[in-house]
Formats: sequence, C-alpha cells, structure tokens
Amino acid sequence: MKKIYLFGFSILSFSTFAQKSPLNVQVAKKADAIEQKVISWRRDFHEHPELGNQEVRTAGIIAKHLASLGITVSKGVAKTGVVGVLKGGKPGPVVALRADMDGLPVSERVNIPFASKVKTQYNGQEVGVMHACGHDSHIAILMGVAEVLAAMQKDIPGTVKFIFQPAEEGVPAGEEGGAALMIKEGVLENPKVEAIFGLHINSQTEVGNVTYRPGGTMAAVNDMKITVTGRQAHGAYPWSSIDPVVISAQIINNLQTIVSRNLNVTENPGVVTIGAINGGVRSNIIPEKVEMLGTVRNFSKEDEAMFIERIKTIAMKTAEAGGGTAEVKIPYSNHYPVTFNNVVLTEKMLPSMQATAGKDHVLLRPPVTGAEDFSFFQEKVPGLFVFLGGMPKGKDPLKAPSHHTPDFYLDESGFVLGVKLLSNLTLDYMTMKK
Repeated sequence: MKKIYLFGFSILSFSTFAQKSPLNVQVAKKADAIEQKVISWRRDFHEHPELGNQEVRTAGIIAKHLASLGITVSKGVAKTGVVGVLKGGKPGPVVALRADMDGLPVSERVNIPFASKVKTQYNGQEVGVMHACGHDSHIAILMGVAEVLAAMQKDIPGTVKFIFQPAEEGVPAGEEGGAALMIKEGVLENPKVEAIFGLHINSQTEVGNVTYRPGGTMAAVNDMKITVTGRQAHGAYPWSSIDPVVISAQIINNLQTIVSRNLNVTENPGVVTIGAINGGVRSNIIPEKVEMLGTVRNFSKEDEAMFIERIKTIAMKTAEAGGGTAEVKIPYSNHYPVTFNNVVLTEKMLPSMQATAGKDHVLLRPPVTGAEDFSFFQEKVPGLFVFLGGMPKGKDPLKAPSHHTPDFYLDESGFVLGVKLLSNLTLDYMTMKK
C-alpha cells in the first residue's frame, strides 16, 4: 500500500501564481536574453574545474560578476566561498539562493570542445579533475539569476543573498569546509535569512522537467571505517592465524541483514555499502589487520541511530566469534543530515514551480539515497531543494551516464529553466510574505 501525503493547499495558494505576475514576465524575458551567457559561463567552469576548498579561480570570476551588477560581495567565506547581497527597492524578507562550486577527482571521457584536461594531486595521487556532478551548471545558473534580479532591483520586495559554496563534495583530510563552515562563519546572518532555495541538475531527468519531494528528499550520510585485527601467519598454516580477511568477509555479509531484517522498508529506505577493503601484501601471508571503508544512508534520525548501533554490534561480535577484534568509527570523517524539504514551504512554492515549468513538468520524485550538504542550511532555516532536468529529450534514463562518472553529460538547453525557477521562487516567496 502506498503512503498518501495530504497537503493543505488553499484555493488562494494555488491561484496565487496561476497567472504569471509582471515580475515573472520580466524574469522570463531577461532569462531568455542571457541564456547563451549562462551556457558560456558553464563551459568555462567545466573546462577549469577545481576541487573542494581550492576553488580560487572559480570564486574570482563569480565575485567579479556580482560586483559588476552592483551587488555587495564578500569573498573568502569558508575559505573560497563568495556571498553576494542584493537589497531590493521594497521592504521584505531575506531569501538565500545557494550554488556549490567544487569539482571531483574524475578524469573526463566526454568528447566535447570544453572537456576538462585538468590534473592535480588528491590523497597523494595524481588525478584528473572534472565537474562530474554538474556544479559548474549550478554556478552559471545562479550567476544568471543574479544578473536577472539585479536588473529588477527596484521592484524586488526584499533582499536576496547569493551563496556560492565551496566543498560540497567534501574537504581534504583535516580541513573544515562546505555548508557547515559557511554557517559557522555566519552566512545565514547579517542580514538574517528567512528561507533558502537550491537546485541540483540531474543527468537522468529529461530537460524541461523539475522534480521535488516534500520532507526527506535526500539521505543522511555517515561514512565509516572498520578495522579488523587478528593474528598474522603463513598462508600455508591458517590454523596458526586469526584470519582478519575471513572475519571481514563475514562482517560484510552480515551487515547486509540490517536493511533486509532490521529496517522497516515500508517507511524509509536505507543503504549500507562497503566501498573499500584493504589488507595484506602477498598471497601467502595472512595479514594481521584488514581495514574497510563504507557509507551508510538513512532518512530519519531513528533509523540512523539503529543502523549505527547494529553496525557496531555486528562488526564487533562477528570479529569476536572469529577470535579477533573489530574497531568501528562511524562517522569516520563526514556526516550530512537528511536533506529535508520544509513541508509547508514546499506546499506554498509548488504553484510557483508549476507556473514556471508547466504543471505537467513538475513531478513528485521518490527519495534519493545520495546526500547533500544543503541539508545543513535546512537545519537552520526552512529550505526547498529541487532537481532540474539535464538529460537530452528522448534519451533512456537508464542509459544516460550518471553523476560522478567520467561520461557525465548535460544538455545545456535546460539551464535557462533553472534561472527562471530560482528567480521566480525568490520573487514569489517575497510577494507571498507582503
């Protein structure tokens, strides 16, 4: 039986944006006029990607653009972040818009003229760098929104805060960064933000479509490290060992029972994945230790707590049964909370999304087991995070290259809808508050 979500829409809330306002008409004209600029910006950022906390060139271009529009600019926020404040000509609420800036340690394979050829050091290895998750498009779209809204400044009933955030994908070991550091440094204050909007391009959603979900839309994430310790021995005499490789294999298998036997799958999904296992140096030596790295995804604090408790119990007791020990660190180096779309805010802004993209092109989506540090902003103020189609029309979503892969590809014709969407969400929210 499917869960049914009931939302208290009033006739007034639906009709508020049924007809596009003069502000929405202005947005559409101005966004269409700068579509090629947005695409050009995106191509430049795509060709010159930078990893988290290293987005120096990117930040410089953003800051210069915002300043040219008369927007008050703060640089070096959370290391390389840029924040712009545009005060409208009329009083009203402060609305924040966020775009992330960092690329990934991925070597690009896509045959396009502006493909990245950048290489750098990451975790002691030379790697390629690529905007393999679409953050380049997020930057360009928000720069476009800034240009559209700056041209309408006298008509804006409130203040817009443009947040260009570094390090959404994580930071180098031992560093702080991302949304959490921006909040720590006061990005939601002075002026105090009342609501925040963000979007993420999606390479497996058709261009022209916008997808959303009220409540938990993206998972909370914890990474983990499990260290299994046994007793080293010659591979020819395994009875002399306490074999951490065998114990680790049993732990991996036993962890799968958490989702299949402990999680109420009728309520929320969940994921336990071991992504790396390292131990030993040669074929005939049973090692003393094995290390495993993994990720855990949940959609509620209760499920998160249950998963952590079960992972620790399973790992330690399985190791004990084999004569060894297991140490579990969770979270090991990072934790993002659930990306939770404020239900009331989502209800209020749905008509705005439908008026911008067309009612048939705004689609409810299932939960996403990926994670987003936009969630940290949503813990502080009501927020809405939606997904923008970036897949060419008619393509099979199952065959379209996914995010974080060398073949990741976006149809640039969808960017202008992103500009219109963020602009209209901002103005429509402000108009509702009047």
